[in-house]
Amino acid sequence: MASSIKVFPLTFKKDEKGLCPLAFRITIGRKVRYIYLGHKIKEKDWTDKDGGQVKSSHFNHAFINALINNKRAEINRAFLQGELDDPLSSTSQAVKKSVQRKNRTVGFFEVAEQYFIDLDRAKKVNRAISERPRIKYLREFVKRTTRENELMFHDLNESILRRFITYLRGEREVCDRTVTNYLITIRTIYNRGIMEGYADRKTYPFGKGKIQIRFSESIKIGLTEAEVRKLEKVELEMHSPKWHARNVWLVSFYFAGIRISDALALKWSDLKDGRLYYRMNKNQKIVSVKVPEKADVIFMHYLDGKTSEDDYIFPELKLAIKDDAQSIFRKSHTAAQKFNKYMKMVAAQCGIQKKITTHIARHTFGNISGEKISPIMLQKLYRHSDIRTTMGYQSNFIFKEADEALDLVINF
Repeated sequence: MASSIKVFPLTFKKDEKGLCPLAFRITIGRKVRYIYLGHKIKEKDWTDKDGGQVKSSHFNHAFINALINNKRAEINRAFLQGELDDPLSSTSQAVKKSVQRKNRTVGFFEVAEQYFIDLDRAKKVNRAISERPRIKYLREFVKRTTRENELMFHDLNESILRRFITYLRGEREVCDRTVTNYLITIRTIYNRGIMEGYADRKTYPFGKGKIQIRFSESIKIGLTEAEVRKLEKVELEMHSPKWHARNVWLVSFYFAGIRISDALALKWSDLKDGRLYYRMNKNQKIVSVKVPEKADVIFMHYLDGKTSEDDYIFPELKLAIKDDAQSIFRKSHTAAQKFNKYMKMVAAQCGIQKKITTHIARHTFGNISGEKISPIMLQKLYRHSDIRTTMGYQSNFIFKEADEALDLVINF
């Protein structure tokens, strides 16, 4: 019976970023099965040399190549064992199941740890730092309830997840949105376990009739034009913490609510010919937008601290370790906490009752833009990939039609 085992990037499953999942294709007779490795690469980072390898141009090539070699050995052993036991019964499905059975000793937390290692290597520090504690608390919960340090995938069922949710809401007093974030991380790692052959799709605890992940609506309240004017005109001591926090907040607002991490990472070299060019930290998109006169006035106050064109405009990241994503993230996170504290003081000084945080700058732009700007232009300003995201976000701030409809009914 003709057979073949080959590993390669599945170009027919290329995603929007040009990444292709790596998989072994097992062909026996006319039956074909795929065993996914849980990693994606670009076509240019692959070579068919020596049976298939990731080129050294890929940052994680050594680890993935070791994984390929180990998996190839397992498949060959499973294939050989099938041939020895019963040459007529060897099928691609049987070989795949044999490999999966051998891998079931790998537990959820082991896969989770490799997931975080890969996030660190990919410099997705924000995600790694925010998601690690979620798995830490799941591990603590499992150890307390089962006295086990590891959790096998088939044991991570609906029952234990529901008890974990109750634990989060009760003992840890976690809000619904945060509970959703925990479940998303767990689901991501479970899906990775399935792709790598460590978990069985049949025991998947998520989906219809099981644990369903729903996003609860959050209230988004931005400032009004009058309230922003108060922030702009309030008398603050030059170069004081409150003055600086207000300046960064306004810059975020003037550029359609750019995130605080992006605002702090702005460099003088990002300003060219009256425009701002920068790369978004969240999705690595390149953004170009006009520098409003109001923002330019604020930037001029920071010229004295400029040492070179490649220097940061704002001072928070100047002491961060260069090109160290964790150092940059921690400095930005600490700065945001300080800004929130000082903006609370500024709001009180302005007589503004609303809570003002760094993220409220984004909500404020949405609130003031209201129905003034077309959805297509808002999508461009918000840097959303999908217009539906823009429409969903902006629906929090458009009330005119609903208000008019209400008046039509009650004003008689």
